[in-house]
Amino acid sequence: MVVYDHIIIGSGINGLVAAAMLSKSGARVLLLEREQRLGGCMFSAEATLPGFTHDVMAATFVLFLTGPAHGALGQDLARHGLEFCHTPHPTAALRPDGSSVVLTTDRAANVRAFNGLSSGDGDRHAADVGSIETSAELLFGLLGGQLWSLATAKLLAREAWRRGLRGLVDYFGGALAPARGWLETNYKSPNIQALHAPWALHCGLSPEDTYSAQMGKVIAFALEAAGAPIVKGGAGKAVDAFRALIQEQGGTIRTGADVERILVRGGKATGVQLAGGEEIGASNSVIASVAPGQLYGRLLGPDAPSLAKDATRAYRHGRGNFQLHYALDRAPRWRGEGLEKVALIHLTDGIDAVSKSHNEATRGMLPVTPTMCVGQPASLDPSRCPEGKAILWIQVPDAPRAIKGDAAGEIATRGVWDEATREAFADRLEAILANHIEGFRETVLARRAYSPADLEAMNINLVGGDPYGGACTIDQFFVWRPFAGSVNHRSAIKSLYHIGASTHPGPGLGGGSGFLVTKEFR
Repeated sequence: MVVYDHIIIGSGINGLVAAAMLSKSGARVLLLEREQRLGGCMFSAEATLPGFTHDVMAATFVLFLTGPAHGALGQDLARHGLEFCHTPHPTAALRPDGSSVVLTTDRAANVRAFNGLSSGDGDRHAADVGSIETSAELLFGLLGGQLWSLATAKLLAREAWRRGLRGLVDYFGGALAPARGWLETNYKSPNIQALHAPWALHCGLSPEDTYSAQMGKVIAFALEAAGAPIVKGGAGKAVDAFRALIQEQGGTIRTGADVERILVRGGKATGVQLAGGEEIGASNSVIASVAPGQLYGRLLGPDAPSLAKDATRAYRHGRGNFQLHYALDRAPRWRGEGLEKVALIHLTDGIDAVSKSHNEATRGMLPVTPTMCVGQPASLDPSRCPEGKAILWIQVPDAPRAIKGDAAGEIATRGVWDEATREAFADRLEAILANHIEGFRETVLARRAYSPADLEAMNINLVGGDPYGGACTIDQFFVWRPFAGSVNHRSAIKSLYHIGASTHPGPGLGGGSGFLVTKEFR
């Protein structure tokens, strides 16, 4: 039996980061991926027409660029062709009445523009993003560090000494506020509220959920500081760079390698068995970048600890994700001001609209007016399509995982995401786009929709199309992710580690858990 130092199951961003970091340290690493392609949710394809390159799932790399994994690997990945495209206009909101607001990477300009919408809103924005800067050591130490560690204990002790115990408690109390309270209390302009409210959905939350205000401020800070970068040539180019780096450092990568079970002997993970019976040994660790149900279900089977099996049965997955991609004959002509070069535009009327669509999806209903995030990759990266043409990347983060009906009473549903339901829902989204883009339907060359069921079929870890690895409410986040009792990325089985969106620090393209788990071996 061939034996490696580390076997990594799953090649999403966290698996790739872990493989790159460990192979860079000189370890013998094997990365296994059950699909025929690497990358998990980093997937580029000519989904509509030849010559039009779409990021089928994830697209924006701000969390990676601002995180420690890029700090450690960025120069090496750049050597292998990883290049980012930027814009000074990362995000905007466009409301049904045609009013819009743009967030730029220039704070002073944002303050002026927001004060122009409503006196004091710009100053409030400066205070909110400034609060992230002043608490950066504490906040990012908790969001991006090993929670159960001496370093975190020292960090909390320093903050308690600096702020006083009462001050530290007050800080955490404020950090638990919901986005609705934050926005309605502090911003008078409905446009500013509409700018921030949808970002709760991208955190696996709603505007009413605990700590969604803090995450909204973090996102505003990150977008203002680093923009909304995409990979030149498509997210798949990032995967290509990781592959080249891992192999350059002696790592081994196998695709089409479905791990059937993790081998456990004497309470220790000793390797894996592939579908077909091949066994491969691991002397130091098996690292699984999978959803909890995969790890404590089919991969461990009877070897799964009883407490973990019970916790997995209670683990909740969040809403599904719906993707819609267009090839266009020309760039969109928005019925809103200054939107041509914006990376990500949310189409929403504000907090109540976001809350309503989220509630409908949570109850299993197709939302009447879904919250739509519209990306314009070709405005940042013209290489994505033929000259003069355009593409749109559309994400609906509030689609039901299991369909119980249509909140509008217009789409006949059958309890599943079949082709007819998918295309009818895509028609609803297209009608919204047509209201916001002049002559939109006449510019459409082709479209391609992916329902939550389609996304799960492409990636087994997207349970019900949930791209966030499980609901991110406070009971399943921080020290409680994925379960109460979780300690960093260790499991109850020696040498078995759990990473991915279902583990701390949660979802996104940051590669945080893949980076953190490697600290166990330094």
